[in-house]
Amino acid sequence: MAIPKFQDFLYPFLLQLKDKDVSTKEMKEILTKHFGLSDEDCMLKTKGGSLYQLDDRIGWVRQWLRRALFIEIPQKGIYRITQRGKEYLDTHSDLRQTDLMEYPEYAEYAGSPQEKKSEKKEETEPATEELTPTEQLEAAMKKIDDDLAADILQKARDMSPAKFEQLVLDLLLAMGYGGSNKDLAKVTPISHDNGVDGIIPEDALGLDKIYIQAKRYKEGAPVHKPEIQQFIGALSEQKASKGVFVTTSTFTQGARESVSKATSKIVLIDGIALAKYMIDLKSADIFSSV
Repeated sequence: MAIPKFQDFLYPFLLQLKDKDVSTKEMKEILTKHFGLSDEDCMLKTKGGSLYQLDDRIGWVRQWLRRALFIEIPQKGIYRITQRGKEYLDTHSDLRQTDLMEYPEYAEYAGSPQEKKSEKKEETEPATEELTPTEQLEAAMKKIDDDLAADILQKARDMSPAKFEQLVLDLLLAMGYGGSNKDLAKVTPISHDNGVDGIIPEDALGLDKIYIQAKRYKEGAPVHKPEIQQFIGALSEQKASKGVFVTTSTFTQGARESVSKATSKIVLIDGIALAKYMIDLKSADIFSSV
């Protein structure tokens, strides 16, 4: 038999998480049994021939549900339903992309702004076939980059603190700081970091140093003003004039305002920017840390 359509996997996937966390391996086994797939069915590949259809569908279902905030990934390879996902299951018996579009987080990801329920619009978003080939390609590439960025951030959040700090140092080296000499960059010992996770020379001669703070925060848990003020204090103790604060999450407005008032020059790099830098610098082997 043929593998069921992609959207047919959405509801069964979510339903398996109603009462417990499920691993990637378990989910594949459950869905294989749910759809009555044979070994031959599971070996079917996509048109490109590089992926198995079943793995491809499960991967995209995970991505869509995570984008809609229906599920979360508390640790690598583990899926967990969110309160939003539970509430959906309580009132629905099916799930399609049109249902996901009711949620702004997914609508933004899918590229179609959420329509206000109180307004009845006769005009709709341009159909894919109305776009030029260039526009279609650009939209497709953006979605690919967005998905890659999301996966990069998840992997970064799964890292140990020490490994994430090293990842940030490697990224700055790949960007040209320290003259790309790994011997010039160092992670500070955890027990003696004094609010600083790493230090890297601004140039190959080491005429000025950049102090680094790296925080692995989960999605939805932003860096607040106190954390930034602590970093500013650490820079002051070191008599440092430059710092970089990197997080896998975001910064609150208060945190950004603190930076604008600081006497030291501080650059904030949030999760989106971090992933973008890593994607742009893929030729520098930065992905080896992830």
